[in-house]
Amino acid sequence: MPTTLQVKISPEEMIEAVKKMKKKEREAFLEDLLAATSPDYLKSIRNARADYKAKRTKSHDEVFGN
Repeated sequence: MPTTLQVKISPEEMIEAVKKMKKKEREAFLEDLLAATSPDYLKSIRNARADYKAKRTKSHDEVFGN
């Protein structure tokens, strides 16, 4: 049976903890947080993957040139 652990942490403490993370850890954490709190974000990822699979994308050079 899963258990839940509640930890009270202030926004300021959370911000300080995130600032102390290494860059890759911080980016992964923020992406996970965004995914966990934003259905629109997850939908945009699904849409982007579908566009890529259907070849409805352009390369960087096609959009911006060399």
